[in-house]
Amino acid sequence: MTHSNTIKGLVSALALSVAGTAASAQDASEGIARAQEALAPYLEQPVFTAPGDPFDIRECAADRKMLAIPNSSANPFLKGIIDRMKAVGEDIGLEVAEWENQGQPSQWVQGFDFAIRDGFDVINLISGISPDTVVPQITAANEAGVKVTTSHFYDPSDTPNELLSSTLPVGFNEIGKILANWVTVNTDGAGKVLLVVSREVPPTIPLVDGFESVLAENCPDCEIVQEVNVGVAEWGTKIQSSVQSALQANPEIDVIVPIYDSMSQFVVPALRLTGNLGSVKVATFNGTPFVLDYIQEGSVSMDIGESLDWIAYATVDANMRDLCGLPVPEKLNVPFYIFDESNAEMAGTPAQFDTGYGDAYVSGFRELWGLN
Repeated sequence: MTHSNTIKGLVSALALSVAGTAASAQDASEGIARAQEALAPYLEQPVFTAPGDPFDIRECAADRKMLAIPNSSANPFLKGIIDRMKAVGEDIGLEVAEWENQGQPSQWVQGFDFAIRDGFDVINLISGISPDTVVPQITAANEAGVKVTTSHFYDPSDTPNELLSSTLPVGFNEIGKILANWVTVNTDGAGKVLLVVSREVPPTIPLVDGFESVLAENCPDCEIVQEVNVGVAEWGTKIQSSVQSALQANPEIDVIVPIYDSMSQFVVPALRLTGNLGSVKVATFNGTPFVLDYIQEGSVSMDIGESLDWIAYATVDANMRDLCGLPVPEKLNVPFYIFDESNAEMAGTPAQFDTGYGDAYVSGFRELWGLN
């Protein structure tokens, strides 16, 4: 090859490299634009939509009892929902009780035994207990005339266990997409992500699928550097140390996504101890009040909120419709709302379970139930 041909080859290679870089920059810019557009609806104040036709809820609730079994009573998000369900129950004449547990399947079984023995009308499995792990207990409950329902558990794409009386799915895949779009926009399309998950909990799967698919589509230069998988019962003992190790081994990590926000109580100390508090972004989901306080303090960057009070109203509504033989909503009709440093104070200081989302749902449900 002549000297002239060598120079021409180098020029051509350089031109291709420049063109490739330009194309990559354009792809990143287009991905960020798509992500911004997708996030826009979740930045608007939530609006109440009636989940069904009006009915007399007090008539349905009269002399009825519901036992709520969370996957773990140590989860403040679930504890908050159940506490608000109790308050709604008092208003409509429904007795709501919680079967407190520490996330052990044997304890869930005991909850079923108690509900059957004590004459409850419905058992509501809240967010995390897979019905497939308690099939004999659901069968026994059905035979005793006790309805078994789930709420805040399945994704709309899932096929629920056929033994259940009804279900209230949540868009977990949708949540994963929101988180991925937020990472895309807030890392300029180049985030290095630490993903903290609990794969034993079935909703984790569609959530992570949504996150990975949108990240690949809108943020090709983003990378999930590491995934930390910790079982629910071990959050308090393993998340902090696992996150610390990941940050020390991968200093390029600039955003952590603990997919359920109650994990944040263990992520924030890890950031503090590694000197990354405030420099590494944290994006999560649930809207638990103490995490919204973290946003106000600058420890967490974003939380996809759901009003726990709204969830309580919607859960009681669906279970009463089920008990009275009325059509049950196809999903939990509670909108998602993004909290960040620009609006976290709307949730109160300190944050509250039912603040920041407006109060249209309260008057909406009361009107729907014939209480006004």
